[in-house]
Amino acid sequence: MESLRLVEEWPVGRVGVGVVRRDGAVVGAYGDTKGRFALASVTKPLTAYAALLACEEGVFELDDPAGPEGATVRHLLAHASGLAFDAPTPMAAPGNRRLYSNAGFEVLADTLAKAAGIPFAEYLRQAVFEPLGMAATTLGGSPAAGATSTVEDLLSFAAELQAPRLLHPSTLAAATTVAFPGLKGVLPGYGHQNPNDWGLGYEIRDHKSPHWTGALSSPATFGHFGQSGTFLWVDPAAGAACVALTDRDFGEWALPRWPQLTDAVLTELRAAG
Repeated sequence: MESLRLVEEWPVGRVGVGVVRRDGAVVGAYGDTKGRFALASVTKPLTAYAALLACEEGVFELDDPAGPEGATVRHLLAHASGLAFDAPTPMAAPGNRRLYSNAGFEVLADTLAKAAGIPFAEYLRQAVFEPLGMAATTLGGSPAAGATSTVEDLLSFAAELQAPRLLHPSTLAAATTVAFPGLKGVLPGYGHQNPNDWGLGYEIRDHKSPHWTGALSSPATFGHFGQSGTFLWVDPAAGAACVALTDRDFGEWALPRWPQLTDAVLTELRAAG
């Protein structure tokens, strides 16, 4: 895909990018697709997938109590538990605000580990990484932001997010539908959004502006970006997903370039039919 060559203009040291269709076919890849990158918050979709698998396996249920009083597994996944960004301190009642919370995902992983009887990193490896052949992906730190991976591995995961083999399709559909609709909140790096729509572990594009995806992205687009300069989006209308990993922290440099790449990818996909 010629559109992927736009990353040559990015002010980064290393970059890898790829596009995978719903059928699992990688239709484009460019740059360092085998090198390992810190994912930062692109870790959260991986953690969320493990939690959804745990629900299907009966480890716990979405509406089981977890986190602060009145909160559930579902609240933690949807950034609606009321916990602060970086500490397990309640800042609001569950279900009242969309408070993006690394601490919430750490509580989620701890809850899963206790229920499953094994460390969360091991559960994630066995449940997600091994079945998808993600041999280069590891969780060496926080389940909110501590994974390291490659473009090739994340393209395998992005294919799973379009045509799930590990999860029942209805479970994934629920996870990529707005949870607790109408909640206001801050989208990190992009300011206040009303509504600030999220599913269960996945941010939903909807009609947010500004946003890190493109003007051509469908409202149903879902995914995540990371402060390490990484993103993964899935656009169901386009029947494709895109992964980009860099070695430069997210900042002003990314604001125009990420949407530009996304729109170029979507335009090329549409032209190719």
